[in-house]
Amino acid sequence: MTVVGAGVVGSAVARELARYPALRTALVDARDDVGDGTSKANTAILHTGFDAVPGSLESRLVRDGSRLLAAYAADCGIPLERVGALLVAWDEEQLAALPALAAKARRNGYDDTVLLDAAEVRAREPRLGPGALGALAVPGESVVCPWSTTLAYATQAVRAGTDLHLNCRVARVDQVTGAAGHHVLTTDRGTLRTRWLVNAAGLRADEFDLLLGHRDFTVRPRRGQLLVLDTPARDLVRHILLPVPTALGKGVLVTPTVHGNVLVGPTAEDLDGPDAKDDTATTAEGLEGLRAQGARIVPALLGAEVTAAYAGLRAATGHEDYRVRAHPAQRYVTLGGVRSTGLSASLALAAHTLDLLTGAGLDPGPSAALPPIRVPDLGRTAERPCVRADLIARDPAYGTLVCHCERVSLGEIRDALDSTVPPVTPDGLRRRTRARGGRCQGSHCGAAVRDLLRRAGGTPT
Repeated sequence: MTVVGAGVVGSAVARELARYPALRTALVDARDDVGDGTSKANTAILHTGFDAVPGSLESRLVRDGSRLLAAYAADCGIPLERVGALLVAWDEEQLAALPALAAKARRNGYDDTVLLDAAEVRAREPRLGPGALGALAVPGESVVCPWSTTLAYATQAVRAGTDLHLNCRVARVDQVTGAAGHHVLTTDRGTLRTRWLVNAAGLRADEFDLLLGHRDFTVRPRRGQLLVLDTPARDLVRHILLPVPTALGKGVLVTPTVHGNVLVGPTAEDLDGPDAKDDTATTAEGLEGLRAQGARIVPALLGAEVTAAYAGLRAATGHEDYRVRAHPAQRYVTLGGVRSTGLSASLALAAHTLDLLTGAGLDPGPSAALPPIRVPDLGRTAERPCVRADLIARDPAYGTLVCHCERVSLGEIRDALDSTVPPVTPDGLRRRTRARGGRCQGSHCGAAVRDLLRRAGGTPT
């Protein structure tokens, strides 16, 4: 069994398959880390699916996946905060649309929405800008750490026997037909033979599908730029503040993060051209627009310091639903068109993939329990190792700070570098520890972090 794509969806699928010891599973990715593509740059929201297209596969999988991931996060130490969302109406047309959105939520199996008048909205979100006429409250919406989630999936899969191959781009797929048929994957790290194949290649899922002879969808990347505001802004925002959605998506939102920051974004820019799937550049125009829109929603944010800006690419296809399909004759499953809800749906999508594979003839054999894991809790409410006297007494490295902004100790960096799925770049280390993720963005600790990475055999650039 081979899963192509080690983002949050591919890693979740590999973890699901790792429950079956009789399967020998490989997880391959062209990049040098898990979750290094679309999965690393999103709004980090765990959606309930209240606003999905009723009856769609996405609706069902986001609803189920949200519950599964909330439970999984509690088991594994993944930071998650159920802050709730307010869908804010800023004009009469938006206000009139809220009851229909509440009815849509009920059709999606979510019954907890509450319509609020202007005074109730103001009471729940006191620093909201002037002009809010009402809101739809969605109390089940949460924020979660997307990096820890992907890392937990991949780590658990690898510890259960999955072979992880990074820097492994698949250039060609040949099929050997017959009862003992298999796929031959030509990669830049050699040849890989596999009887079963899962395409979780994200932005490249359409290109990979074409290698198998399918033209079911085309991915047109949709770029979303985001601003990260410094931690003092966190006290200005209590909920995920959503606009009334448009045809292009959920629009620009303001949301707290589990790390104590505030995000403003994303933009929604459909990109074309040969380099579109790699175009994660931010633009002055895009960021200025976000700054202005954020200040419109919460005026006090205008005085907040911006610590970082980034852009992610969503795998838009022009279809309203995921493009998930099994091809039993080829022993192949495509997971295409999984956009910004992939994080929320990931565990349910993994279970659905297993159902598709068994429906296509796979006999996975008996299942076994996965080894339990705990990932470092990088959330703002967690107690960091540097303040734990018991840890420091046993190992002084936890009392030696490397990144003072995020209070990341030498011991935590050492643990990450020695982990099951270690980082090889400073960005990979940041996703595992928060080192270089604070307000100075590595101005003070960058050299030390790069030196530690170099001594561990990574690439300090």
